Amino acid sequence: MKKLIELLAGSQSQFINVSRISIFVVMAWIGGLKAFQYEADGIVPFVANSPVMSFFYTKEAPEYTEYKNPEGKTVQKNVDWHEVNGTYIFAYGLGTLIIIIGIFTLLGIWYDKIGLIGGLLTFGMSIVTLTFLITTPEVYVPNLGGDFPTPEYGFPYLSGAGRLVLKDIIMLAAGLICAADSAKRLTLQLE
Repeated sequence: MKKLIELLAGSQSQFINVSRISIFVVMAWIGGLKAFQYEADGIVPFVANSPVMSFFYTKEAPEYTEYKNPEGKTVQKNVDWHEVNGTYIFAYGLGTLIIIIGIFTLLGIWYDKIGLIGGLLTFGMSIVTLTFLITTPEVYVPNLGGDFPTPEYGFPYLSGAGRLVLKDIIMLAAGLICAADSAKRLTLQLE
């Protein structure tokens, strides 16, 4: 057990690099998916209800609820609505930004200044994403009725979308750890 503890204690910088790689994988994958219709459609409730991002769309919430394409199904009238709304153009831009943040964070393994920027951008993006827990109705289980009343709806009962958003608290912490590591290495260079 002592050897394991010593190994772990001496491996912190390598584990921070594993965090950088993990952030890159998530950002490249999720950012890359923004180029596909189903993913672009899927982020509409978050963006449309966000006071920080809703101006990117031409239509106002909650109009999008009438034009949802379930994952795996495409309805032409819904696609047409999303094209007019600016859904796909916004998703392409957001996806590109997310991929760039992932690359910056990954480059922190070799380049401290770029890694600092990447870590801070990961932190900032995570804060914006976590605001969806306040602004997006779909993050909580709705009361759909049923054969008998259920008390498990609304806050604090997270829907699938809510559970996905809440995970960004881990990205927030990992971004700060990566930024702090880059900052520490930069201060050592100044000495």
